[in-house]
Amino acid sequence: MKLNTVASANHRDWGHIVDLVIQKSKAGLRAEASRGYLGVLWWVLEPLLYMSIFYVIFVHLFHRGDENFIMFLLTGLIVWKWFATTVMNGANSLMANSSLMNQVYLPKIIFPLTAVVTNTFKFLLILSLFLVFLQFTSIQVSWTWLLLPLLVLTQLLLMIGLCSLLAAIMPFFPDLQAILQNIMMMMLFLSGVFFDIGRLPTSVQSYFWLNPMATLIAMYRKLLLDGVAPDFKQLFWIVLFSLMVLALSLMLLRRFDRVYPKIIL
Repeated sequence: MKLNTVASANHRDWGHIVDLVIQKSKAGLRAEASRGYLGVLWWVLEPLLYMSIFYVIFVHLFHRGDENFIMFLLTGLIVWKWFATTVMNGANSLMANSSLMNQVYLPKIIFPLTAVVTNTFKFLLILSLFLVFLQFTSIQVSWTWLLLPLLVLTQLLLMIGLCSLLAAIMPFFPDLQAILQNIMMMMLFLSGVFFDIGRLPTSVQSYFWLNPMATLIAMYRKLLLDGVAPDFKQLFWIVLFSLMVLALSLMLLRRFDRVYPKIIL
């Protein structure tokens, strides 16, 4: 009976957290959409401008203008943009909500989860447009596209774990924000966004594949551009890693739950 009571209480707690995350995400998206003249349109224009910079560099300056490379590049950039923006926002989510934390008690996991949900909504919008765009290229639609949600959910779990962990430790080490920006820049070039890791020497490839995002980006490309199903064994290891990071994150957030409002100004 006691175990059932505890399980029921935990279920209610997580149900409450999910409701709060949804409501806070909706409020944040509405506020962001009404903040500027472009509104929702900016959610599309901003990543397009981001991708156009690299398009100009690689296509017009480096003369890599064939259609295959353009699709290769855009796929990597869309996936990476979602990851990088989400991780940066999630890492700073507790510090960005310091005033709210000092006004009312909220489970701290809400803040990184809200960052993930908000950026995922924008990503799905861009991804949908990209899938439509692919219909007008030489890329053939394949049944493997039905497995796309599996990749999205795997990356989503990875980002939830990383955002929660970084959010848990960032208030204690604020200087990590600048360090994280440089790490993300380094990871941009180590995740195979601009090149095919599979063409590197075998002895070097193994180091790149230790990066979960390098593996996921390669899987997105193979699935969407080549019609190749993802490697489920590799996905399993990414999911396992993500769950371990998330478990550590939840432990830290629970341990310092009442400490954060005192140290975040």
